Amino acid sequence: MRTDSIQKEDSMKEEFYTQKRWLNWMNKVKESQFKLPESEQDAAGAVFVYIMDDVILACLKVIARFEKGIISQNEALAAIRGIRDIVLAEHESLGEDADMMLASLRTSLAAVFESCNSYILGDYDRDRKMGEMISDAVKAETDGRLEDALAVVANIGARVIAGEKPPEIPDMDYCIVAELLDGIDAIAAAMVGDTSYKEEDGSPLEEEI
Repeated sequence: MRTDSIQKEDSMKEEFYTQKRWLNWMNKVKESQFKLPESEQDAAGAVFVYIMDDVILACLKVIARFEKGIISQNEALAAIRGIRDIVLAEHESLGEDADMMLASLRTSLAAVFESCNSYILGDYDRDRKMGEMISDAVKAETDGRLEDALAVVANIGARVIAGEKPPEIPDMDYCIVAELLDGIDAIAAAMVGDTSYKEEDGSPLEEEI
């Protein structure tokens, strides 16, 4: 393989998401002076929706390139892991209310990352009814088995990425599973929204947001 081809491949691996991009978002959150109970429709609250969409589109770009054979399974998993590490890295306080929203956002994105991993690996249940799986996830959380709850929700997310309609989410009190399922809903919304991720060719990310 020619040296310039190797260099191009190496550079492509770094361009799905960057720490600078994430820090730009954190600065926008800080500037918004977010205070509860602002909603997603409020200007300050909307920034968290934009962050969610931005991260999910980066993950979908990874999957699109994996599906096209541009990157290998291991490279795709590494790319998702790299995005996850950026998102979950500790950050200075943005204010009590904003920190709470960021924690909720990260929980939802944890389901996104695990869903992508399950899809890339092909390691998910394609047959069980999603409603039953949601019930299993809620029970797992009730029993204190949060990793099991995340694994079940990731199975649902992988199926959504594969093209299935997302499940109807029942009314439920606040719980971790509800936040995880928010991540799955966001995946479904992103897949029918901005589909430019399907044309990802490894060109540099635009950092201005």
